[in-house]
Amino acid sequence: MTLVYINTANGLSKAALEAVTYGKKLGADVAVVTNGGASADVLASLGNYGATKVLVDRSVDGEDAQQVTRLIASAADAVGASSVVFSHDLVGKAVAPRLSVRMQAGLVAGAISVPGADGTVKVNVFSGKAIGHVKVNTARRIISLLPNSIQPEAIGGAASVEEFNGNAGTAAIKVVSTKKPEGEIPLPEAELVVSAGRGLKGPENWGIIEDLAKSLGAATACSRPVADIGWRPHHEHVGQTGVAIRPNLYIAVGISGAIQHLAGVNGSKVIVVINTDPEAPFFKAADYGIVGDAFDVVPKLTAAIQKFKAAQN
Repeated sequence: MTLVYINTANGLSKAALEAVTYGKKLGADVAVVTNGGASADVLASLGNYGATKVLVDRSVDGEDAQQVTRLIASAADAVGASSVVFSHDLVGKAVAPRLSVRMQAGLVAGAISVPGADGTVKVNVFSGKAIGHVKVNTARRIISLLPNSIQPEAIGGAASVEEFNGNAGTAAIKVVSTKKPEGEIPLPEAELVVSAGRGLKGPENWGIIEDLAKSLGAATACSRPVADIGWRPHHEHVGQTGVAIRPNLYIAVGISGAIQHLAGVNGSKVIVVINTDPEAPFFKAADYGIVGDAFDVVPKLTAAIQKFKAAQN
């Protein structure tokens, strides 16, 4: 049995569906353990991605990593799980190591592939600059899946939903307030991202970036200097010290490509760079590059995309 942990406090995220799909690919039956207030119908829909049953403990809010660890450990024992799968997000990073110690189970952090025939799993190392190969030798294993490493796969079916008492105890953390990121598409889940840096010269010019993003159905992001000087909100900052993303397409406009920025985006499937400086470091990491003025190139690119979409309708 494989146990997958997801947090459904804010509904079903793409990362949650990826984790359930990954759990199914491990070859065993999949049980899901969750907390939060999602309805039974929403939880039952996880069966469409391979889950056979969902255990939900609504007394756990998911903010206390130690409480969540106790919940998952209890669920793993209840279903006899030999594998536990997380999404490699903030919760997964906080809980998976604790669970590894508690269950005496080997941990594969940041997996980007399904285990091979010998059980070896590929992971990103050195901020995505290399690939590591990790094999767990313990009887039970814990795997945290790097977001956007696999696509959710709907296979049909519904899961049974059971109220579950994980004996998780009382949370030691009290959340005073929560500020949620703005925008329609959360950056960690975005498959398309348009990002810009100081080459835009000021916040008043961000309209061309938002127009391009809207034409693509993409999320918007920025470099750290842009967030630091207040041109854009900090939740849009991508890079080593910001949000790490792995979209299918990353368009960087007016960003030089410092190593700290590259560390957070070099997992992108395709990188397109637009910059006036032909010597910008980002061009070395790009799949496609345009040497030109963003104020000339970006509106033309947006118009071309709109024209292409109109022709498809």
